[in-house]
Amino acid sequence: MNRRLQVILSHGWLELAARWVLGLTFVYASIHKIISPDVFAKIVYGYDIFPHLLINLIAIVVPFVELIAGIALISGVYARSTAIIINSMLILFILLLSFNLIRGHEFDCGCFSVNGGGISKSPAVTLVRNVLYFLMGLQVICFNGDRKWTFRFLN
Repeated sequence: MNRRLQVILSHGWLELAARWVLGLTFVYASIHKIISPDVFAKIVYGYDIFPHLLINLIAIVVPFVELIAGIALISGVYARSTAIIINSMLILFILLLSFNLIRGHEFDCGCFSVNGGGISKSPAVTLVRNVLYFLMGLQVICFNGDRKWTFRFLN
């Protein structure tokens, strides 16, 4: 393995920053969706991909998975496993965004706000942001050092 990559993957403060950025992002992203599941369900419906029977279930379950995974990542509880869950969600988000971009479908991603007031109005910018988050998740997954500021009794 490249020496520079080894240094990055074993840098404890970089791993901590990645965990906290991802964790706080996912906690923040879940709040509006948990408060307004009906509005988030309309956004999920707007993706025009999911079967109508699953939309309400997705709108209720996904925000709570985001919240729990975000809190676990911030606290360092099963950080590698949690990062795998978050990266799995990010891959799904990237695929959904890409699919809708390719077919030219206009939609609100619902990432950080359910009222259309999210950080990014552009699906392309959202796609790039999700790829960057995915790379942060890889940092947490591939980290091979001693994790800082974690609940050690659970790791």
